[in-house]
Amino acid sequence: MFFRATVWVFWISAVLVLYSYFLYPIIIFIAYSAKQVRRDMSYLFSKSDRRIAGPSVDRLPGVSLVIAAHDEEKYLQEKLANIAELQYPRDKLEVIIVSDGSTDGTNEILSRVADNQIRVILLPERSGKVNALNVGVSQAAHHILVFSDAATLFSPDTITKLVRHFSSPRVGVVCGHLKFRSSSESQQTEGVYWKYETALRFMEGRLGASLTASGAIYAIRRKCFPLLAPDVVIEDFVVPMHARKLGYSVQYDPEAVAIEYAAQTVSGEFTRRVRLAGGSFRALKELVCVPMNPMTRFAFVSHKLLRWIIPFLLILMLLANIALISTPRYVLLLVLQLMIYLWGYLGFQFREQMQRVRFGLLGYFWLAMNLAFLVGFWRFLSGRQDRAWQRVE
Repeated sequence: MFFRATVWVFWISAVLVLYSYFLYPIIIFIAYSAKQVRRDMSYLFSKSDRRIAGPSVDRLPGVSLVIAAHDEEKYLQEKLANIAELQYPRDKLEVIIVSDGSTDGTNEILSRVADNQIRVILLPERSGKVNALNVGVSQAAHHILVFSDAATLFSPDTITKLVRHFSSPRVGVVCGHLKFRSSSESQQTEGVYWKYETALRFMEGRLGASLTASGAIYAIRRKCFPLLAPDVVIEDFVVPMHARKLGYSVQYDPEAVAIEYAAQTVSGEFTRRVRLAGGSFRALKELVCVPMNPMTRFAFVSHKLLRWIIPFLLILMLLANIALISTPRYVLLLVLQLMIYLWGYLGFQFREQMQRVRFGLLGYFWLAMNLAFLVGFWRFLSGRQDRAWQRVE
């Protein structure tokens, strides 16, 4: 009886891990390809333009660009220059920059801004990103909000590309496409993962199943933006889901592009993921209750929910495999598991040398990110709330 139960634990855990990372992308690719073929066939017979046409300049809506910042003096000058380069009518664009209790030169730089288009709000104390966003939104004059980070650079036409979707009254949120400036280490880790993740987001978007935005680049109708509670950490997930709850759709536009600096090391990304993991588990109860169509629910369970429990499945799979070691075939499977953990250890121990090996650091990154979720889950259970936010290097 114990042997049979252990076998079930092992194989259920193994199948769910493989499904999340490999089988789900294959399924979503098949569904995306089928829909793309239908669209192509429709185009062949109708010849109608499938692209979303942007409104004429005189019909562009007013937009409030809201930027929350904390200790961003390193990137702020470049951000201000980027804002000046945006190709959006200046009389229809206001920029609100909220400094969340910054202690470096951020407030000094912002105090020197003389552009009437930019409104600066200097909060005396650090209260967290969501509080800064709430303050910025409360001061916004327009009904279309665009969110960005201080270290994120928009392409000149990004805002125009984002807002064109709001010509449909059904659209509540539009997510843009984020690219990263990477170090040699992050190119081998976060860079590889982000290419994989972006492909999934692109296909989900085409299927009408976009789940989340990047907080560095998305637009939303003001009526869809909720007053964020202080303990919200994954606001770029909670906000789009709130729009879905109100009956609006969430779109993904790969042509609305922004560039941001990636965490330079795995340890920096680890710190960020721990914080996000804690926020994910705190928001889970609310997220699972959001009404979703079948495709979106399928994507939510496969792409998000399963990923959050992968660390626990890995532990169960390893423990079950050890208990089954008396059976020869499970010896081989245990060796395969241990080789993966060895791959991660070598990446950690010999980071500089492994950077020269293609995908040499990927095992280290993957294991570190799953460990971050375990740490985040423990902080969630212990009631520790980390609302403070800072850029990781």
